[in-house]
Amino acid sequence: MTHPRLVAAMSDPGFYPHRPAGVEMVQTHISYVFIAGDEVYKVKKAVDFGFLDFTTLEKRRHYCHEELRLNRRLAPETYLEVATIREEGRDGRLVLGADGGAGGRVVDYAVRMRKLPPERMLKRLIVARDFDPAVFTAIADKLAAFHRQAETGGRIDEIGSPETIRHNHEENFAQTEKYIGMTIPDFQFRFIRNYIFRFMEENAALLARRVREHRIRDGHGDLHLEHIVVDREIVIFDCIEFNERFRYSDVAAEAAFLAMDLDYNGYEDHADRFVTDYARLAGDGELLGLINFYKCYYAYVRGKVVSFRLDDPAIDVRGKEEARQLAVRYFDLAYTYAARLEQPALILITGLMGTGKSVLASLAAPRLGAAVIRTDVLRKELLNLAPTDRHHVEFGQGIYGEDISEQTYAAAHERAAELLQSGRPVIIDASYKRARQRNDAMALARRLGVPFLLVECVCPDEAVRERLERRARDPREASDGRWEIYAAQKGDYDREDGLPEDNRLTVDSSRPPETCLHRTLARLRS
Repeated sequence: MTHPRLVAAMSDPGFYPHRPAGVEMVQTHISYVFIAGDEVYKVKKAVDFGFLDFTTLEKRRHYCHEELRLNRRLAPETYLEVATIREEGRDGRLVLGADGGAGGRVVDYAVRMRKLPPERMLKRLIVARDFDPAVFTAIADKLAAFHRQAETGGRIDEIGSPETIRHNHEENFAQTEKYIGMTIPDFQFRFIRNYIFRFMEENAALLARRVREHRIRDGHGDLHLEHIVVDREIVIFDCIEFNERFRYSDVAAEAAFLAMDLDYNGYEDHADRFVTDYARLAGDGELLGLINFYKCYYAYVRGKVVSFRLDDPAIDVRGKEEARQLAVRYFDLAYTYAARLEQPALILITGLMGTGKSVLASLAAPRLGAAVIRTDVLRKELLNLAPTDRHHVEFGQGIYGEDISEQTYAAAHERAAELLQSGRPVIIDASYKRARQRNDAMALARRLGVPFLLVECVCPDEAVRERLERRARDPREASDGRWEIYAAQKGDYDREDGLPEDNRLTVDSSRPPETCLHRTLARLRS
């Protein structure tokens, strides 16, 4: 166990030879970090999580030296030495010393580091208005150079093999089952697990080939915003030292970790730039097809690791609730990655007015990374009208006449084709009351060679009426749908269209929106 007086002693400025003005203590699930003026000391907790074991003094000493050795590859001036914490004197007071030096009984070890400037941390810099995105090109360049020189072959290739990747995932799922219903819903757990093992099966040859081509390297293993400093040079610190399985990985996984962290913090454009630049600088054209898979892995790992805080007796109730919320967000991000399609697809979200198709489209789009084309908006755009302009006309008249509707659907399909050809999934949010229009959309998907799914939203009349009345009171709403039009539309909907059952899904949109979304995502994945 960690010495009972260690935290108190190392929180005292008088404990340190350089006598800092104050000491700030930060703890994670595996370590205590003492920020003592311009120096930092990190002590490993005496814990065993299966994937790491710091339970003996000798193990903690070994991993402190590994942390020093490995981090000097990317941060040579930051990592200074391994220090000892010893008991001295009759009162057993704790003192700092050098590893290997003489003195009292060693009770623990600490990695001594030079404090990095907090104002130069990438996580702080990125929020500034004058932040230069070219920083990510420089990071990609440094990382690509690091990976070219990093060790590979032999045991590294073995540990980075598809068999180890599968083991890592199996371990993740086994270790997070206890958190189902706490930090991850059961449907997300099952959806992510199914995605992971299906992807590995479908891409087994690619994963094996990358091992043979030595794309597996002894990397950093924990590359995210908080571990990068942009100063006179780029410093990348705090790599994984405690488990080779997490450090020996495909270079695509290393790039995916930082990209995932950028996504998590709301910087998707920076993530895309970094990944694109890294793939170019590393000469790795296959990387783009693996990024989403590895993003999912790392988001899940973060959710798992944060969930472990719920079992830490040293963390109070408030801290555990913060950890729970944080883990929920990471698992939800992993779910988003699991839902992302590996290729563009055309998805029609259809149904009568008020059946919730626009709600479902707005929920599905960010999960799929899809563009949304709303015919309610497109129709008015084609007529040079503001989206929120109200047009209370008779059913099938005015801007909702057949001729204008045909023009609108033709324009929607034209825009969809452009987006699909650029590699982006597309959702068209429209009634699609004519069988001809649905068949035209499927013909477009077939012509472009992309998957096609029609999702029809259905809902009881009383729920539709309440929605339409609520919508009419919303000045931001683009739809002109009204209850008196609903019945007419219902009677003018072509039911027979000849679309194969494999290409259609009916969802009861009176159920919770997230339930409808999950059904849609599951069908797309299948």
